[in-house]
Amino acid sequence: MSEIAKESTEEKSLNFIEQIIEEDIRTGKHEGRVLTRFPPEPNGYLHIGHAKSICLNFGVAQKYGGGTNLRFDDTNPVTEDTEYVESIKNDVQWLGFQWVNEFYASDYFDNLYAFAIDLIKKGLAYVDESTSEQIASLKGTPTEPGTNSPYRDRSVEENLALFERMKNGEFAEGSRTLRAKIDMAAPNMIMRDPIIYRIKFAHHHRTGDKWCIYPMYDFAHGQSDSIEQITHSICTLEFIPHRDLYDWCIDKLEIFPSKQYEFARLNLTYTVMSKRKLLQLVNEGHVTGWDDPRMPTISGLRRRGYTPESIREFCDRIGIARRDNLIDVSLLEFCVREHLNKIAQRRMVVLDPLKVVITNFPEDTVELCLSENNPEDPNAGMREVPFSREVYIEREDFMENPPKKFFRLAVGQIVRLKSAYIIRCDEAIKDEAGNIIELRCSYLENSKSGNDTSGINVKGTLHWVSVSEALPIEIRQYDRLFKVEDLAAAEGDFKDHINPNSLEVITGYAEPSLKEATVDTKIQFVRKGYFCLDTDATPDKLIFNRTVGLKDTWGKVAGK
Repeated sequence: MSEIAKESTEEKSLNFIEQIIEEDIRTGKHEGRVLTRFPPEPNGYLHIGHAKSICLNFGVAQKYGGGTNLRFDDTNPVTEDTEYVESIKNDVQWLGFQWVNEFYASDYFDNLYAFAIDLIKKGLAYVDESTSEQIASLKGTPTEPGTNSPYRDRSVEENLALFERMKNGEFAEGSRTLRAKIDMAAPNMIMRDPIIYRIKFAHHHRTGDKWCIYPMYDFAHGQSDSIEQITHSICTLEFIPHRDLYDWCIDKLEIFPSKQYEFARLNLTYTVMSKRKLLQLVNEGHVTGWDDPRMPTISGLRRRGYTPESIREFCDRIGIARRDNLIDVSLLEFCVREHLNKIAQRRMVVLDPLKVVITNFPEDTVELCLSENNPEDPNAGMREVPFSREVYIEREDFMENPPKKFFRLAVGQIVRLKSAYIIRCDEAIKDEAGNIIELRCSYLENSKSGNDTSGINVKGTLHWVSVSEALPIEIRQYDRLFKVEDLAAAEGDFKDHINPNSLEVITGYAEPSLKEATVDTKIQFVRKGYFCLDTDATPDKLIFNRTVGLKDTWGKVAGK
């Protein structure tokens, strides 16, 4: 491809945020500087939707030689906690990003108070004694203008004195607010004298009891951006109506002109993205916690075995749009499946065991077989797997009356035991109820993998585990947390649609090398799916979580 063609292709692939940044750099805006920010509120754990915002904000800054601030929007002391602060920092770093500065909106409480004083002095803010119900009743409707508050025309001196008394804790919570004096007939209802400060007698996780008045998000957001000289303040679409107030505050305060841009938030099938709803799931015991592997939180995805690379790839694939859409969770699963296929260690684990006795193999003998750790990675090496007279295979790998193209085990048929020998099934043993409880087989001594001189071409290969060396493990097979695809469109309470079969716990039998697994080890249970060690595991009780199956089976089950 020519350089011109390559540049043309790259230009076409720019998202609209990148186009804006490139134009700003071209015209010399902000001297070509790019500084973004990621401003989470520390009132819950980050989810996959936040990952999209993180990848965008940090990604574009990296691309254009800039940086990103991590700023905690801690303006509501009632809902915030240092536990959430630490989890957010861990999640951002786990995703592979590092901020240039760590800030808190509370760092700017003095600045924001001074900004409020400035607006009062300019006649652009006033103290209102109306109740929240009275304020709402005077607000008007989208088609009818609002009505001025009876306190709107107080003098500057009176407003300054009242605001200081608010700060000093002289008024009850809810009895006074500070409102911006804009236009009660504005078409954008947010501009109808919005509240910019309220009284809250609550202990703050950083400032303690210094303040009893706190700025509203809309007042803290733009001014914090301006203080930090953020060049591109990237928000989700629901903040479009708030942009007028963002710009108004910056204009009237005559401060650095940060600019807000909006993109579509991530909506994902079979889950919810609302922190309020996620908190309900946790508090009401529908999940075990914020890091439950069924949760769309970053900590839940990490515990389930997702990799930061797969989440970044997912965010890159879905792109940045200006219109809300619903993304199929199958794409996220595809991304992790593709990555794990490249890096996961292969191990043999039997989930539903059927005993096979190899009658012509020596008793009390354990033979070591070499098996590849990852056929996708030539540098992954080999491992030794113990083989003996008795092995477990999957019950589904045997059929008493097989159809024509069943290439697994049946009486009279042959298969290869992976990395070991070819075996022939000679007899199926049943209990009194007619259930098959054991298979009697014989092996071909000259058919060992890597040194096979039998000349026999076998169509089926099964995974297996030596009975004498088998390691019992707990396996948590996770599925979708909800039964319906689009919860926003579903009728009734969202919790009515919880999938009662989202977790199945079984005991499996693993090859002994799984003892060495850590929570960071990515594993493919051969022919079964991708798994990882759970944080609940102990040396005496190994617990593995299913990350994702080898194929997308949900589509078939859901009738797609």
